[in-house]
Amino acid sequence: MPSTVVVGAQWGDEGKGKIVDLLAQDSDVVCRYQGGPNAGHTIVVAGETWKLRQMPSGVVSGTQSVIGAGCVVDAQVFVDEVDLLIERGIDPSIVVLSGNAHLIMPWHVTIDQASERRLGSLQIGTTRRGIGPTYADKASRIGIRVQDVLDPKILREKIKVALAEKNLWLERIYEAKPFDLEEVWSQYAGFAARLAPFVGDVSLLVDDALRGGKRVLFEGAQATMLDLDHGTYPFVTSSNPIASGAATGIGIGPTRIDRVLGISKAYVTRVGEGPFPSEIVGPDQERLRELGGEYGTVTGRERRCGWLDLVALRYAVRVNGMTSLALTKLDVLSAFDKLPVCVRYRLRDGSETEHFPAHQSDFHHATAVWETLPGWSQPLDDAASLDDLPAAARSYVEYVSRDLQVPIELVGVGAARERVLA
Repeated sequence: MPSTVVVGAQWGDEGKGKIVDLLAQDSDVVCRYQGGPNAGHTIVVAGETWKLRQMPSGVVSGTQSVIGAGCVVDAQVFVDEVDLLIERGIDPSIVVLSGNAHLIMPWHVTIDQASERRLGSLQIGTTRRGIGPTYADKASRIGIRVQDVLDPKILREKIKVALAEKNLWLERIYEAKPFDLEEVWSQYAGFAARLAPFVGDVSLLVDDALRGGKRVLFEGAQATMLDLDHGTYPFVTSSNPIASGAATGIGIGPTRIDRVLGISKAYVTRVGEGPFPSEIVGPDQERLRELGGEYGTVTGRERRCGWLDLVALRYAVRVNGMTSLALTKLDVLSAFDKLPVCVRYRLRDGSETEHFPAHQSDFHHATAVWETLPGWSQPLDDAASLDDLPAAARSYVEYVSRDLQVPIELVGVGAARERVLA
């Protein structure tokens, strides 16, 4: 099928980058449709590790890669990753950056950090990289876009307008140092020469590719449960990672999407604050974290670890319209004799539900109802196909697929590209 959306089915960090890298081998265009450089993708190819923040994962395989209008861009991170491509022998001209994408400005980072400090125990748990404030300014129509950098007069005027408000907030609300107009303008005008070769009409490019029968892959930066509208608000990101966000973030119609591939770990993790019904209590959490290397690609923060949550996964299947699923990090579970799986939530009134709660207060007080599946207690290093998996590992995969009523077409059993079984 010509167009596929790859979407995280949990709270992020499911291994989307590796799956996108794998599928990029047979794709013509890879598109990042939302999010910013707070979400990192780690890809291991031929023993070489890539840690990308801004670039679509397709760049590793040399596939044309675009960053859509739904993204927010840190100009310095973008330039640094262009230099990384050059350093590793990849022609950066494969990258196209939407002029409509919004720029993360210095005050966005300062406000993000100061806001989290002020919230104290009520903080959201952001990465403090300015993502939320950038999207807020976009919605308030005072944001600065990539294309603005290309016109120094427009850029200066927009920075002036923004700082007239932001400096007041910084000084009076956050007790932070204000920004100087000329300094910021000079810094960002200086990015023009580096950004200009990459700026293009992403919507037109992708539409032409689809009309020409080319294979287009769409990737989000975060995941379903962090979606601004459909995630576990307020512990969410500031954009729409769900599959429908691909259409708005790139600038195509929803009818152009043919397939939605969800990515889920064989267990579940989340970073930051918020309720987590299937979170592991006791030493197995630390054990799973170490075995799975569950530390943030960008931040290095410890990820909270839990057993697989089928209630949340059913919800992800529904809101994304998933047509298939990839299950990653199955190998990490090889160290456990028994594998609890959350199959229902028990609510405050004692009732149980298989469906994700529609109301925040119900979810915040939900506890997991478990079924326990047998482990396989043997490594999966020698498995070259799904048929090579131990019987208990195959049964685990089949159990998940049967419950979700979605085929599992890929299973990850290691970090490298070739350790994905079909």
